[in-house]
Amino acid sequence: MNYTFISGATGGIGKAFVIECAKQKQNLFLTGRSEDKLDDLKQQIQSQYDVDIKVCPCMLDDEKSRADMFDYIDTLGLKFDKIVNVAGVDIQKGVMEYTLPKLIFQTRVNVEATITNTYSLLQRRADKVEVITISSMSGVSPMPYFALYSATKGCLTSFFSSLRLELKKQGVKVTTVLPGGVPTRPDIIADIKGQGLWGKLSAKTPEYVAKTSLKKVQKNKRIHIPGFFNKFLYHFMKVVPLCIKMRFIANRWKKQSKDAF
Repeated sequence: MNYTFISGATGGIGKAFVIECAKQKQNLFLTGRSEDKLDDLKQQIQSQYDVDIKVCPCMLDDEKSRADMFDYIDTLGLKFDKIVNVAGVDIQKGVMEYTLPKLIFQTRVNVEATITNTYSLLQRRADKVEVITISSMSGVSPMPYFALYSATKGCLTSFFSSLRLELKKQGVKVTTVLPGGVPTRPDIIADIKGQGLWGKLSAKTPEYVAKTSLKKVQKNKRIHIPGFFNKFLYHFMKVVPLCIKMRFIANRWKKQSKDAF
């Protein structure tokens, strides 16, 4: 049997992918930080869908924890035909307001873990495999006061765009997803509401992001931007001079600080 790997499985977007993949009768390998939340999710999904589910808690910023997860995968002898990278850290503050451990933590989770997990999973892939990675509209441009998150998400978009071309003839499809606001946690919902009409137009539900992303990767779309307004914003940001964009972003975010982890 082949499996779908989903990181950040117990979060809002991750859980939406879990449900959509279960509806499609895909066996699931789920990871997240909390073993209790993973077990609860497993019971919930298996009570509704006839799929096999393996769970493994993993601290993605910890290299040993990731290695232990892959030792467990190898013990089970699993192969993967879908990889869904959802887990990420969205700390938002000026760079010098971070502690050094938090800088390292966010970088390791968003970039190191996402890339190394994908590499290891592709070594354990089925004949054909689809890779979906959740990046962000925030990675389209440098974002003062959201600099590290923006940089890590921009890195993912660049990396997986290149990977798609490298593996195109090997039966591997790769799609990077750039959502705008996705109402998951209370703090994100408050952020979206605080942005007024802009936030309302940009926001798409986790279910919408998951459903559309699963369709786009079947077509091997390089980039998927959920929602018409976000597509417009993506192309608009490409033509606005960088200095203007960055001043606007700085004025928008400099009074807001968020440390969600």
